[in-house]
Amino acid sequence: MKLINYFKNFLDNQVNLNSSRIKTLDERTEAITQFLKNSDLLEENFIDVIPQGSYAHKTIIKPVRTTDEYDADILLQLEEFTDWEAQDYVENLYTLFRVSNVYRDKVSRKTRCVTITYANDFHMDIVPFMERHGQKYITNRHENIFELTDPEKFTDWLDERSRITKHHFVKVVRLIKYIRDYKRTFSVKSIILNTLLGEQINDAALLENENCYDDVSTALYNIMKKLKNYVESNYYMPTIADPSETGENFGDRWDQDGWLVFRDKMIYYSDKITDAYEDQDLNSSLEKWQAIFGEEFKKLIIENSKVKRLSDGSILSFTDTEETLADHNIARKINPRYKATLKGRVTPKNGFRTYNLSERGNKVDKGRSVAFSITCNVPQPYTIYWKVLNRGDEALRNDCIRGQIKMGYSSHTEPTIFRGNHYVECYIVKEGICVAMDRQSVFIV
Repeated sequence: MKLINYFKNFLDNQVNLNSSRIKTLDERTEAITQFLKNSDLLEENFIDVIPQGSYAHKTIIKPVRTTDEYDADILLQLEEFTDWEAQDYVENLYTLFRVSNVYRDKVSRKTRCVTITYANDFHMDIVPFMERHGQKYITNRHENIFELTDPEKFTDWLDERSRITKHHFVKVVRLIKYIRDYKRTFSVKSIILNTLLGEQINDAALLENENCYDDVSTALYNIMKKLKNYVESNYYMPTIADPSETGENFGDRWDQDGWLVFRDKMIYYSDKITDAYEDQDLNSSLEKWQAIFGEEFKKLIIENSKVKRLSDGSILSFTDTEETLADHNIARKINPRYKATLKGRVTPKNGFRTYNLSERGNKVDKGRSVAFSITCNVPQPYTIYWKVLNRGDEALRNDCIRGQIKMGYSSHTEPTIFRGNHYVECYIVKEGICVAMDRQSVFIV
């Protein structure tokens, strides 16, 4: 059985990184940004600090055990130092942190990054990143080489997987990462896992079954079935090409023994997921899901969408204004031939740069405005609807939880008033049917 509410509760309470950790992560990112920006070493060459990896892709999960850590990757974007070799970037960044009273005892270095390890369950990897001769590079201090990269293109590729799966792909990634960390029966780097899962997704699947990504459990079921077929056909570790087309083989970060263990476990867990999903008896299906995820996979006992516990422990009641397409008598039948792309751009402000939200991990400060625009290939005529969902403690305290669906145009501007993880959705409606849609997350800090 799908057990949709069980999956929602499990993700919300056991898997997703909780708001207090997200707040800590953002605060420490900001502190490191200011430290680097204001340093004598980098002040002339500092450009920006950009979330990368699981931090940017929203696939970080809560530590499963008290001894586990969660981590975040950030890119330190620099103008190239003409007198530095590739190895100097990590070495000099490491030295910069070593002479700081704040970071001296927290810093270490790896091949491509400097790591700041905090006293709790968290560490941050800082990766020097620059543009040279029109292409983007990170540095390898051991081999003293510049390595081609394109993090924005990789993020765009993941965003496309999210669009195809009706924004359930990220949740599927989190669930498989949870199995990895909970069971500890296999090991795989997150970037490889993201790539292998993402490669099982394409628009053609929707032509075969338009409902194959309708909810989290259905998306998990179908993606894992395809992954099983893929690994079964590859006894020897295949080339795992970087989707951003840098020419890198992610398989170089792995080995045949690790691949065989992963291959065996993906076949095993795909079969378990299939058995649980296809079982139509509630109790039997629940037992099978719990065999995969543990006893914490359960339905929320008290369900009240108009009462919420805030991060400080207080409880507030609020008016839930969130609407669905059904509330407007609009059917949802996404046509894989049509694509709608929603992009948010932070508008100019004195002393601040304008930028695309996707470039900063969908983060924006309070007091700015975001201009959203839609491009689509749906033939006219059609109608555009917008949904802006406010979430988080600040919106709750100010009784500004929103989620109404309203008719609009191809562009829409929203001020950033309340801190929290919000999102904007657009719907392309033709003859009373939503044939294309997209979502843009907005994390206001």
